[in-house]
Amino acid sequence: MGQKKLIRFAEIATFDHVLQYPKNTAGKWHERFNNTNPIVLELACGKGEYSIGLATLYPNKNLIGIDVKGNRIWVGAKKSLQAGMTNVAFIRSQIGMVNNYFSAGEVDEIWLPFPDPQLRISKSNRRLTHPEFLRKYQQILKPGGYINLKTDSPVLFQFTKLVIELYGLTLLEESDDISRDLKQNQELLIKTHYEGLDIANSKRIHYLKFAIPNLLDPTTDERLSTMVREIETALIEGLKDEKETDRG
Repeated sequence: MGQKKLIRFAEIATFDHVLQYPKNTAGKWHERFNNTNPIVLELACGKGEYSIGLATLYPNKNLIGIDVKGNRIWVGAKKSLQAGMTNVAFIRSQIGMVNNYFSAGEVDEIWLPFPDPQLRISKSNRRLTHPEFLRKYQQILKPGGYINLKTDSPVLFQFTKLVIELYGLTLLEESDDISRDLKQNQELLIKTHYEGLDIANSKRIHYLKFAIPNLLDPTTDERLSTMVREIETALIEGLKDEKETDRG
């Protein structure tokens, strides 16, 4: 580990608003923030741009960014500390453990801004909108709570739409191009570090807002896997052809 990372890891250990693999936090977040304001999560938060951006837009909401990379969390944690923000916290942990840190109905809203799309079909169960993750989110979301996905990946966008359809989730809002449909939405104007880099050289950014009204039937998982293999093989080939056409 480089010297810079070592310094950052040592520093975040001193931050009161950064918890690393914490225990006994479920049901205690309002006490920690010293208010009863809504709790909003940013999962795979990276440098915490969305946590800080939303906390700035909504001082009456509590934002918690979660990521396994302490080096990245340090950036957002340091920035929020220097700004004197009291409605931002961070958890260093794997996203798959999120339901360990909150009690049932404790979370009002979840944001997934530019998560890793896990483009290999064999790794589709690692996508943060896969039913395995959605079941964890459902355990902690309050009734009426919802999930926001913002992505430049057409594969992840279509995959999530398929999940919503197959499992009977409630689609609240959809855009396959937020610059066209939702350019006045202040929440969607917040940019992550990844979005700023534009690694995918994306032409459009997609957005989905949805809720999980019922338990996700595990017997549907195999059907999802089969459909993903069929649909994404064709989709990925189509995207390759589109790129070749653009180059020509």
